[in-house]
Amino acid sequence: MKEMHHSVDPADLDPKPYIGHVEHVEKGEASSSNQDIAHDNPEYLKRLKKLTLKIDIRVIPILGAMYSISGIDRTNLSNARVAGMDVDLGFNQGNRYSIALLVFFFTYFIFEIPSNIVLRKVPAHRYLAFLAFGWGVCIMCAGFAHNWIPIVIIRLLVGVFEAGFFPGCVYLISSWYERYQVQQRIAWFYAVNVVSNGFGNILAYGLIQMEGVGGLRGWRWIFVIEGLITVALAALGYALIVPFPDQVLKSRKPFLNEDEVQMITDRLNRDRSDAEFDEITWPKIKHCLLKWEIWLFALMFMSAAVGIYAFAFFSAIIIKSFGYSVSETFLLAAPPAVASVPFAIFCSWLADRWRTRAPFAILQSIVTLVGMILVRYAHGTGPRYFGVFLGTAGCNASLSTVLAWQANNIRGQSTRAIASAMQVMFGAIGGIYASTTFMEKELPHYTSGIWAAVATQLATILMCIGLAFYYMMRNKQANRGERILEGLAEFRYTI
Repeated sequence: MKEMHHSVDPADLDPKPYIGHVEHVEKGEASSSNQDIAHDNPEYLKRLKKLTLKIDIRVIPILGAMYSISGIDRTNLSNARVAGMDVDLGFNQGNRYSIALLVFFFTYFIFEIPSNIVLRKVPAHRYLAFLAFGWGVCIMCAGFAHNWIPIVIIRLLVGVFEAGFFPGCVYLISSWYERYQVQQRIAWFYAVNVVSNGFGNILAYGLIQMEGVGGLRGWRWIFVIEGLITVALAALGYALIVPFPDQVLKSRKPFLNEDEVQMITDRLNRDRSDAEFDEITWPKIKHCLLKWEIWLFALMFMSAAVGIYAFAFFSAIIIKSFGYSVSETFLLAAPPAVASVPFAIFCSWLADRWRTRAPFAILQSIVTLVGMILVRYAHGTGPRYFGVFLGTAGCNASLSTVLAWQANNIRGQSTRAIASAMQVMFGAIGGIYASTTFMEKELPHYTSGIWAAVATQLATILMCIGLAFYYMMRNKQANRGERILEGLAEFRYTI
């Protein structure tokens, strides 16, 4: 490596957890010679591929299933509203519905980072299962509310429990994979949620048919049954959720042997040298929060969340305004969500293959923006419904891209825990933004809400362009030997 002629910017160096890698930085060695030999061995690569598939099967499906029910539980208020809760509990008066949507995000925002800190201190299977059990019980209780105020209180509690689940899952997934494997895994994990949410509308319609069973209205059965499903999945999660890589051999029933764990550790160290956990401390939290790029990624995630929540909370209402019956509305709300999955998976596969993020984030924001404009200004039911397809596809695909882009450009498990929680925390702000800008008085066109969402997509495009140029400049400086990025000589930012 060229001799260093310029001082290293302290902002590029992670704090003390990387002291163990100082020799690594100075010599520019990516790994030990034994690891390099193994890495080039065809037999080793074959074993590694089988091991990666084994991890995929154990990590992604159970987390995806549990998160999918959280998405249904978070948005089932709109289904219950269409099915009669509106009148029964007085949500058709004033801004009560918007208030019930809004309060969820306050507690969801507050508990994101604390929850990810707890996740490293409590076994993942216990903590994530506990969170799911907690919000499942709350959702069940919503089925027995007799006015709108208990629903608001329940939404506050659901926000507390759900706050830690999504960032915890992203943190756990990103800890198992190399930088250019992670977007596809996040996309598959999130795809389960998207498909389930799509069919969640059909499930809700089926539950409404239980009208009068046990003396309960159909909309009440939506909450009761979906809450029970969540509790059952929490029990399954307790049995199946895997620990972090450095905790596997200490777990109750290791699903990998010592040799397999070493292979994973070697692979992660070759990729970014942060396989070992470093304790989360206040100085590390401060160091992470002072990195302006982390805030930019959080704003990008917020923009994606605005579109996601807008379509989740209001697309059924918009579709119903086309003149469809309640049953037709539930059936027509599912296809846009399901159709968005192939687009998201394809973009993620291509982004990992090309090792790039910014062009895809820009493309997905444009697709979301066009969809929003069609929903508001297109003439005729068909073009407006097509806008729902485009908008849903764009914002759902954007989520995995933005998450993966941040994960690619940070090092250290403590930094990863804080940054992923903060990024998802801003998703709560996106939910608040969507809930307040899509106003009841503007139903069904929601002109202010549409343009507020369009503004977030334009902002994302500008942020992506600016961040991409910044990373290009930093990479060129590192290539010339003028600086070390993220405390590792071989590290380069993903653009």
